[in-house]
Amino acid sequence: FADGGKIIAERYKLDLPNYGEFDEKRVFQAGPEIQGPVNFRGVRIGVPICEDIWGDVDICESLAESGAEILLVPNGSPYYRAKIDVRHQVVIRQVIECGLPMIYANQLGGQDELIFDGASFAIGADKTLAFQMSQFEEAVDITTWKRQGDHWVCSEGPMSKIPDREEADYRACMLGLRDYVNKNGFKNVVIGLSGGIDSAICAALAVDALGEERLRAVMMPYRYTSKDSLKDAEDCARALGCRYDIVPIFEPVEGFLHALTQMFEGTKEGITEENLQSRARGTILMAISNKFGSMVVTTGNKSEMSVGYATLYGDMNGGFNPIKDLYKMQVYALSRWRNSHVPPGALGPSGEVIPKNIIDKAPSAELRENQTDQDSLPPYPVLDDILECLVENEMGVDDIVARGHDRATVTRIEHLLYIAEYKRRQAAPGVKITKKNFGRDRRYPITNRFRDRS
Repeated sequence: FADGGKIIAERYKLDLPNYGEFDEKRVFQAGPEIQGPVNFRGVRIGVPICEDIWGDVDICESLAESGAEILLVPNGSPYYRAKIDVRHQVVIRQVIECGLPMIYANQLGGQDELIFDGASFAIGADKTLAFQMSQFEEAVDITTWKRQGDHWVCSEGPMSKIPDREEADYRACMLGLRDYVNKNGFKNVVIGLSGGIDSAICAALAVDALGEERLRAVMMPYRYTSKDSLKDAEDCARALGCRYDIVPIFEPVEGFLHALTQMFEGTKEGITEENLQSRARGTILMAISNKFGSMVVTTGNKSEMSVGYATLYGDMNGGFNPIKDLYKMQVYALSRWRNSHVPPGALGPSGEVIPKNIIDKAPSAELRENQTDQDSLPPYPVLDDILECLVENEMGVDDIVARGHDRATVTRIEHLLYIAEYKRRQAAPGVKITKKNFGRDRRYPITNRFRDRS
């Protein structure tokens, strides 16, 4: 606590979380004991810190018993979908137990995978919402508190509207990308713009987060790149107003194949040759990054990362992935939302920034003739539901089949999920959107035999 330019009190966090995305016991030391309230200009303020109100330690009750009149809680609470409702319930539970109003002040900004979304609020002693600040926006608001009988009551404060699901997810991705790029000192970013939905929404996020002048989009066509994809990529770049370059990969791919002709003699052409295309593109993007100091934005969604539908050292190349924790159908939903809305703080244009044809056409990696994603994977609505059951909800095969899914399909997807761990371990960090993302939350060994055999 500071007053009049001087520190008048210090308080220590007692309950260090060590679960999910948190590893605080590896880094910090817990405070020695519960400290009483701070006497601030005649008001006795209790200061539990973040996890002190989430865990089972009765810190708030102890502060109330030692004379606290109001609780002020500084938090570093990261975003995941519908997290605000969870925070409200945690605070209400503490208010019920200790009988004191609680002010919940939350951090704002990106820290690697974690997005701190602000949205500070207070719950009064009557268990109602006293004020609610905006989400994803830095702000200073003044609240007025008056003593009424034995309690302090908030008589004036903001009551901001909380964004709906699509807006909140989009703004989390935008804030995460902006802060990762800026805080790590990158002046520009580069994206391989394929004409597909994933790279298109990442390009939109980059322009919204950083501005059109800080994005270079690169189309890298090969013999399987369709005319539609060439047009869609160009239309997307034009709508966003960013720089657009075309770098064909025919020569580097053919160079690789020529160098390997003798070694590959007598073998059938297949996924190895397909992956050479992806790796040629990844090499070009990294060369641009090295030459101009631009960070490569990688563009794989959670559906692909879950089942390993990605190429190591190819399309997985990059420094940060803003859609890493979004399933494919969520990518479509956010793309449609962005075409109809401009989020607060966005630097990009209004209108249709992701061409309708990109949203409507069948997704394809275009690594062979007439290829679509559904040649290798179930339809994305089916795949995403199975993956959400396996990853976020930790359901077994029998329970997922009971939802109406084919057992052979569920078993295959579960197998792909486990064997792709080695790829995910080498993937770029990306924004956490769901309650269980890859990397920080779901931690599995690469060498494993985990299978649901029931």
